[in-house]
Amino acid sequence: MAHRFQSVRGFNDVLPPDSALWQHLHAVAARCFSAYGYGEIRLPLVEHTALFARSIGEVTDIVEKEMFTFQDREGDSLTLRPEGTASCVRAGLEHGLLHNQQQRFWYAGPMFRHERPQAGRYRQFHQLGVEAYGMAGPDIDVEVIAMSARLLRALGIAGVRLEINSLGSSETRARYRTALIAYLERHVDALDPDSQRRLQRNPLRVLDAKAPQTQDVLRAAPTLLDALDAESRAHFDALRQGLEDMGIPYTVNPHLVRGLDYYGRTVFEWITDQLGAQGTVCAGGRYDGLVEQLGGAPTPAVGWASGVERLILLMKAQGVTAPEAAPHAYLCALGEAAQRQAHRLAEHLRDVLPTLRLVVNAGGGKLAAQLKRADRSGARLALILGEAELAAANIQVKSLRATPAGATSSQQQTLTWTELPARLGGLLDSP
Repeated sequence: MAHRFQSVRGFNDVLPPDSALWQHLHAVAARCFSAYGYGEIRLPLVEHTALFARSIGEVTDIVEKEMFTFQDREGDSLTLRPEGTASCVRAGLEHGLLHNQQQRFWYAGPMFRHERPQAGRYRQFHQLGVEAYGMAGPDIDVEVIAMSARLLRALGIAGVRLEINSLGSSETRARYRTALIAYLERHVDALDPDSQRRLQRNPLRVLDAKAPQTQDVLRAAPTLLDALDAESRAHFDALRQGLEDMGIPYTVNPHLVRGLDYYGRTVFEWITDQLGAQGTVCAGGRYDGLVEQLGGAPTPAVGWASGVERLILLMKAQGVTAPEAAPHAYLCALGEAAQRQAHRLAEHLRDVLPTLRLVVNAGGGKLAAQLKRADRSGARLALILGEAELAAANIQVKSLRATPAGATSSQQQTLTWTELPARLGGLLDSP
């Protein structure tokens, strides 16, 4: 018996009609990003492993446990990208786009992490992300958050809440790190094993722990907000004022950190209660030290990323659908001569009506069989071209669906080939 292949665990197919929802999401996102002057950057799937180890942080779950890393034929260690920001910075440095410049980028595509697959969390997953470089003030932080709010609204997603925090400067985090370690060491036996392991090497990640016993300990822990330096406090206050000016509600969460080591000052997440454990649908913040960390000049930077699969799950949960993707018309052809003419006619119609979705019957068949295929396709109209129509240079147009005006499936009319584009053009303007 032949082996039956299946997709690799955590690597999923996207089938029609779901792909229509993906296409809709990406089209909406592209319009949203363009409205703010962000240009698309397309990044390779594979990078040198050292890029992510240096940028994300050696003591993170991503680098320690989750990266798909392999050696190529030359012996170089390569990794399928687990996130987009490090690649974006690498590209900016490589092509001279960041030094003493302001840049606004967006990207979309697959990322790879070896996690336990579950709803909304896969080993190949997809992200939308935005990155803004060369702007140090809180105004750009407000802009990228406002853009994320606009995207969620444009996708029809409701019931999400914004949480924000400030991680302060590197000096602030160093002082806070000492105070946090001192506090956690007094409660070390109550921490979960992962948090115990991170305590000395990366204590801020303990703030992100989900284990209930660690959450209990953290309730009385010192917070970064209490330790902020004056400049970081002023930045955070201006961010809050900017969000209030734009009417964007938020909650300050003093324990909010990001899972990547390169963040500082502003961090934020959009959270939903509708997806179970996978509650974060968009997250980001400021990472002013990353460009320098990867070999460039000090460059302020801020951005966010959103998981496409989670957005899709949320859209489905809220009943959001993609715009109509069924064919407008299905062209039935009876006889060899009519079949040949059908393809010529269809190409002409696509030329004069570029947004027309038109399917030409393939595989022959009697009229009843072709009309059945037309109905299954979801087309609004069946176009029937037989020997009589071919001789008279006309075509039968049969309604398959009720129209907004109340037309029924019994309606049928004969049009000349020259009248047909106007009839089909009316479909393009109707809902």
